[in-house]
Amino acid sequence: MPNDYFKFKQFTICQDKCAMKVGTDGVLLGSWANCENARSILDIGAGTGLITLMLAQRSNAFIDAVEIDESACIQANENVTKSNWKDLIQIMNLPFQEFCNSTNKKYDLIVSNPPYFQNSLFAPDKKRTDARHNSNFELEDLLNGALELMTDDGVLSIILPYLEGNFFILKASEKDLYCTRQTKVLPKPGREPKRLLLEFMKIKKPLIEQEIIIELNKRHEYSDAYKNLTKDFYLAF
Repeated sequence: MPNDYFKFKQFTICQDKCAMKVGTDGVLLGSWANCENARSILDIGAGTGLITLMLAQRSNAFIDAVEIDESACIQANENVTKSNWKDLIQIMNLPFQEFCNSTNKKYDLIVSNPPYFQNSLFAPDKKRTDARHNSNFELEDLLNGALELMTDDGVLSIILPYLEGNFFILKASEKDLYCTRQTKVLPKPGREPKRLLLEFMKIKKPLIEQEIIIELNKRHEYSDAYKNLTKDFYLAF
């Protein structure tokens, strides 16, 4: 059983109310997304508030986050309220589609660790199912919404499984949203990539391709690249 909380260097994530707990995907995206010049950030599917708080730690931006699940939204608000950045963050309990139709805001950076298990078996817990599958949220909704809410030079950063990520790149290009940075995530040396960290812009630029290995040959023997990426957050690094 996962712990009810996860302590990072500058904040703690309580997760007893959330179906989806703190995981490597969220930590990767929160560490990797380019927020250096962002003044406004939108986190789609806030969950525990992990990525929101990571980006708050890394930037000086105002951050909005939307979360469809009421319990997760309550949890995220609790985590934000206990943090150093509570005055810069707003967590909203509503579907992303509804948020898109109700706001005139534009964002320099949009991030999402979206549901994506389209073809896998559904988890028995409905909240976990909704968090992991796209039954209530299509990747097409993410793409269309991001295009509407991004500034002209804004960035969309997401993490997806390898196959879904490549499909998303093709769908995005059809809408003139271009992949400008791509990092393949390998669980161990010599393994096939399991995830893609992807950055998109409305402006076409040369693609920057990279890869990162999580663990070396032993369990919990993390690569230097992974430790360097996440060292501002994990207590162990």
